[in-house]
Amino acid sequence: MTERNTGHFSKWGAKRREWTQRLLKGTYHHFMFFLPSKKGMVPWLMERFYNGVTLSREQQDTLRNLPSDAILVYTIKFRSYFEYLFYHTRYRQEKLPVPELGLGFRIWGIQPISRILRCLLAHIDYFFTHWRSLDYYKSGYLSEELKNGRAMLMPLVEKKGFYRRFVKAKTDPLRFLIELQGETGRPIYIVPHLMFFSKNPICALPRLRDIFFGSEQRPGLIRRLMTLFRHPGKVFVEISQPLDLRRFLSENSGGNPEYLALKLRRQLLMQHNRHRQCITGPVIKSQEEIKESILSSERLRQFMAQHAASRKKPLHAIRKEADGYLDEIAAKYSHAFIDFVSGIVGWLFKTMYDGTVVDTEGLQKIKTMSQKGPLILVPCHKSHVDYLVLSWVLFRHNLPCPHVAAGKNLSFWPMGPIFRAGGAFFIRRTFRGARLYAKVFSEYIHKLLEDGFNLELFIEGGRSRTGKLLMPKLGFLSILFNAYKNGACEDMIFVPVFIGYDQILEESAYLHEIEGGKKEPENLSQVIKARRFLKQRYGKIYINFHNPISLNDLISEYDTPFAQMPQKTQNELCRNMGWRMIRAIDEASVVTPHALVAAALLNCPTKRFTAEELFRVIDTYMRLLDTQNAKFTDTLTLDHQRACEQALESYLDRKLVELPDGEKNMPVELSQFRVPVSKRMQLEYYKNNCIAYFVPAAFTALAILEKDAFQFSAADLHDRYRFLQDYFKYEFAYDVDKQTETLVRKVVKAFIDDAVLMPHRNLPDTYQITSQGLRKLKYFARFLKTYFESYLVVLHFFKQTPRKKARSKDRIKKIQSIGNAMLKKQEIELNESLSKINFENGISFFTTHKVKGNEDSEALEENEKTIRNFLRHI
Repeated sequence: MTERNTGHFSKWGAKRREWTQRLLKGTYHHFMFFLPSKKGMVPWLMERFYNGVTLSREQQDTLRNLPSDAILVYTIKFRSYFEYLFYHTRYRQEKLPVPELGLGFRIWGIQPISRILRCLLAHIDYFFTHWRSLDYYKSGYLSEELKNGRAMLMPLVEKKGFYRRFVKAKTDPLRFLIELQGETGRPIYIVPHLMFFSKNPICALPRLRDIFFGSEQRPGLIRRLMTLFRHPGKVFVEISQPLDLRRFLSENSGGNPEYLALKLRRQLLMQHNRHRQCITGPVIKSQEEIKESILSSERLRQFMAQHAASRKKPLHAIRKEADGYLDEIAAKYSHAFIDFVSGIVGWLFKTMYDGTVVDTEGLQKIKTMSQKGPLILVPCHKSHVDYLVLSWVLFRHNLPCPHVAAGKNLSFWPMGPIFRAGGAFFIRRTFRGARLYAKVFSEYIHKLLEDGFNLELFIEGGRSRTGKLLMPKLGFLSILFNAYKNGACEDMIFVPVFIGYDQILEESAYLHEIEGGKKEPENLSQVIKARRFLKQRYGKIYINFHNPISLNDLISEYDTPFAQMPQKTQNELCRNMGWRMIRAIDEASVVTPHALVAAALLNCPTKRFTAEELFRVIDTYMRLLDTQNAKFTDTLTLDHQRACEQALESYLDRKLVELPDGEKNMPVELSQFRVPVSKRMQLEYYKNNCIAYFVPAAFTALAILEKDAFQFSAADLHDRYRFLQDYFKYEFAYDVDKQTETLVRKVVKAFIDDAVLMPHRNLPDTYQITSQGLRKLKYFARFLKTYFESYLVVLHFFKQTPRKKARSKDRIKKIQSIGNAMLKKQEIELNESLSKINFENGISFFTTHKVKGNEDSEALEENEKTIRNFLRHI
């Protein structure tokens, strides 16, 4: 070739390279997995297409709460263009970090033609220039884009992905991220994403249509489109707990990058799987399979053989008995039924209540913790509505309905079969004398936990008729602990739940029982009569979740593994958990305007009072609640004055509070209110809804008043505070981990802030009661007056009754009669003191403190003197 031709081709080649570089904008960094976020006709159409998919505000906050300088990598389990385009579209709408980098995706159809041609040109030119493929890892493109703040989405499982990494030695994207984290000081957060097209659990037997259209957990394109167009509300997205890669590496230091990438992938896949299961629940098996698994278990078989030998019965008869017990106990959980009934239950709540206020932040914590083990939901029990509303809320927020422990009294037709389909299993009130029944029940619980089902139990045993929490019943807890000991699950996550109401449905029934009436058994006629509840409104429902408590974390506080603990220590741990649940529910309780107004109405010092006097008490209570970090309803937080006025109006409408006849047309601010004697018991229930927050202040105030001096030291109060704690140990749950000195100091500080007390100028730890302080101290001390009067009535019963007769079955009726006589003689003042529940607690206290009949005259006299002394100062 001539020199002239060589120069010609050289010149042409230089020109070609110049034009190529100009078209490529001076860089080979052009890849089809990059999809820029911008507005236009195609993105607008995509927005319309994905409009029905639900992405809740709580889920979005998971991303918004991440550090602003974080490098974000979103993961999905399987590669899906449907999902990638959704996140790309919706996140742009919601102003969240958009995954513009889709690792493993090649987006052709919606890319601009110019970008497609530029990408093709870059790859072709790079290949013919360097004789190798253009690699976004080695070229530094991917690390550069991530450092520049672009978010990326990547699938964890790909077809032939393992083959490419393991055999072909291609770059592992997770190893790349690990190495990138080592190069940059900015944190890398890996955020698992899950898209659900159904909340249905996996069935043990696959259906034929799943072969053609894909399963509900991993649907094919046709199934995705059909679900999106026919039932768009069923498609929703969950964002799992973000993984801080820097923290992961610090916790797994010492491993090589290849091993760390393998471990990271396993952890992310496990998180994806557990998060999916915490939404859909475990695999649903047939009743026959569950029954066979339980009855044929080695533990139960050995027990039945021993039981048959000890009872001298044939083994087949014992097996038949066990089979019958399992039919009596077991739920018949049906997700299809739950899905259907959730709409009806939602309509009922909208008809009867003004709304359901849910602690969504707490719910999100529970969802995260549920990936570690089955949830044990422990709500307070105020109403039959409790188990309906909690299951409904969980289902609405994409958590499976739990299996609920229900009393056998609720198994009547037709509600029994309905409750069973909704997840209820039935338990007898007592296992006394029924060893085989107890064993079958324990094995059923073991099976539920083993399969991964969430459980719900009412630790109080039954519904509280008084409005405050009952003392914990530990039988079910011990069954759970034994199941854990036998390896049913790796961990249990206990979730204390507060459920509160502005007004409860069972108000009249509770009043009847507290006044000594017999509880009416649940039956079909009660269900028919329940239609009347649809005719009125009952205010709002409040659901709050305490921080979940891991059983593993609790056991770690002990030096010995649970299986090796002596039985005494295990029992102590069970009691510890029971009391911890009660205290946690109290801490999560919400103060409602109705509870606050009821407390002020009953604790007003005079029988007739003005609105100004009433709100003076309410304001005093509000100031104390602020110092106790109490949780308020949103209405109380925004404007407690207006919220309490509305609650007072509600009580006036219901005639729980009255205006004298001559004042009904007067302005409210000039009128004097009074509480009818017959209505005080109803108000007592609502007062007790918030009493837990006032108990420390009531004990401290009464200890101060009993000193009968305007000056005292804090140390003078401690012994009396402890005395009151012991006196009412059957009434209130205390935090035994908190020292008396700490509790008193906190209350005294609150009293100083409210000008109830003032520190002495010269003497340390000494205080004086202010001019208005005496009145305010009595506002708090009056919370205890009901209980002192109830206990005084019980003492009068013991004074009149010999020991032999004091244990008679009709003693509550006798105590009630004595109480009525004392009320008429004005030996006691409060109608609400005639509470059957208070009388039973008083009996429990006195019988454990050497008072069992009129023979114990010295103890009787001492206790009566103590009570009258306290009442004199209230």
